[in-house]
Amino acid sequence: MATARWNGEIIAESDRTTVVEGNHYFPLDSVREDLLDHSPTTTFCPWKGTASYYTVRVAGSENPDAAWYYPEPSEAAAHIAGRVAFWRGVEITD
Repeated sequence: MATARWNGEIIAESDRTTVVEGNHYFPLDSVREDLLDHSPTTTFCPWKGTASYYTVRVAGSENPDAAWYYPEPSEAAAHIAGRVAFWRGVEITD
């Protein structure tokens, strides 16, 4: 079971993550969406496509752009559609 935790709070937990380039991508239904706010930030990956970001908010603290997802991943990355990954101090354990 993989767990994403930040600021003492579990943000996501699943035994159905997909690991790509060392990052656990959690199914959206395993993520606490109430702790995420959409960010205007986007980045581009040549093989996955354009990523969008969330700011993680826990107990009055925020971690800008600490979660990302691919709303329309490329065909090569179709297996991460509907999944969210974390970084920037979000602890992932499995």
